[in-house]
Amino acid sequence: MSSPLHGLKVLDFSSLLPGPYATALLADMGAEILRIDSPERQDMVKSVKPAFKDSSYAYLTLHRNKQSCTLDLKQPAAIEQIKALLTEYDILVEQFRPGVMAKLGLDYDTLSAINPKLIYCSISGYGQTGTYKDKAGHDINYLALSGLASFSGTKETGPVLSGTQIADIAGGSHHAVMAILAAVIQRSQTGQGQYLDISMTDAAFALTGIFGAGAVAAGIDPGPGETLLNGGSFYGYYQTLDNRYLAVGSLEPKFARIFFQTLGHDNWLERAFSSDSKQQTLLKQDIAEIIRQKTLEHWLSLFKPLDACVEPVLTVSEAARSALMAERNMTTEISLETGETVRQITSAIKFSKS
Repeated sequence: MSSPLHGLKVLDFSSLLPGPYATALLADMGAEILRIDSPERQDMVKSVKPAFKDSSYAYLTLHRNKQSCTLDLKQPAAIEQIKALLTEYDILVEQFRPGVMAKLGLDYDTLSAINPKLIYCSISGYGQTGTYKDKAGHDINYLALSGLASFSGTKETGPVLSGTQIADIAGGSHHAVMAILAAVIQRSQTGQGQYLDISMTDAAFALTGIFGAGAVAAGIDPGPGETLLNGGSFYGYYQTLDNRYLAVGSLEPKFARIFFQTLGHDNWLERAFSSDSKQQTLLKQDIAEIIRQKTLEHWLSLFKPLDACVEPVLTVSEAARSALMAERNMTTEISLETGETVRQITSAIKFSKS
């Protein structure tokens, strides 16, 4: 049976993370991706440690299921080759600063004149318009300017760095894929392609939806450690005796009741739903004192048979070896051109008929 995106053909001019992750998602779903590599600049992700021979494991993951072609885009012959490819490849993803593709003669207006069905997706830090469009930036900058960083963390820590790049992936990669597939659906109805302007800062701002809504509508900003999910309640991580962590998400009364009963403090349930921030702080301190007295294994032996939204904080390798990821087929062996295999994280999208 064919893959869901069989027949879609994408030219990929991106590097680093947002664009390659987006086209990796498309490739995993069956799209044919042709990556355009520079003969002068190596993608920095290729050198990120740890590595398998001359390529990082990250690079092998981001670029699986893709073909590549090395072209010097400063040469007129290379530009003509790209234009010739547009007869087959009618989706394009690029991640240069605004204006770079126009200087190369590969902007949307030029290429859509050759193929009106072209869907052209630009992923950038600040979008194709506005005073910030030419500024350099990274994930940390987009999170800062979107307001998301302002309430990520606690009053003690201030803004915290995430283990993954939220604006790059949830902002750039995922929004790009959604926009591309929406444009494909519309093209099937109209026969026309279009230009897609994906700003990672725009997307990060949109991701503040739940707690940012009040700030936009009423000027009430969420603060670090003040909301239900960022430290303003007992929802959080607690360190155990062996320096591991327990994730406690027992927000609803039925789960909270089980949690406090297991701790041996049924009487703390009322404290858990107090609107007094000082009470919440004291409650968290009391919970932390209890949790740090026993090992992670001890707490897991108590909570594993219970439905209380309490789980261990696993390392990535522990997660990869877990029964949960095995049952969900979240890792697999990928074959390289050499015949060797590398274990990788698989796509999280499951199709019943593909």
